[in-house]
Amino acid sequence: MPISLNDMLAEACAIVPRITPEEARQWLAQGDVLIVDVRDSHEVAATGKIKGAVNVSRGMIEFRAAADTPYHDPAFRKDSIIIVYCASGGRSALAGKILKDMGYEKVHNLGGFNDAKEGGFDTEPAC
Repeated sequence: MPISLNDMLAEACAIVPRITPEEARQWLAQGDVLIVDVRDSHEVAATGKIKGAVNVSRGMIEFRAAADTPYHDPAFRKDSIIIVYCASGGRSALAGKILKDMGYEKVHNLGGFNDAKEGGFDTEPAC
């Protein structure tokens, strides 16, 4: 039986904990945290991103996280905390679930870019 988008989102949200900007800042202060903006590059170009975040679009997350692909980004480490965000929290939940499925255990969903900005995160232009 096919699974609906709402079912996929519900499952992802149940697996990937949603965190507040304050919780994210506390972890960042401790170090060894990767913040991943899973929005598409045109979205990041229009709004900027959280300072220090890497932009890996939702469609490339598996390829950047998998060590056995030519697209692997060594910043993806299974012993690090990974915080994902997007525009509103849906794509980041789905991306977080994929990372969990791939063996990344410390994955958290910050929600949307505006949530982070309103929560006091500094932003920077896209590179």
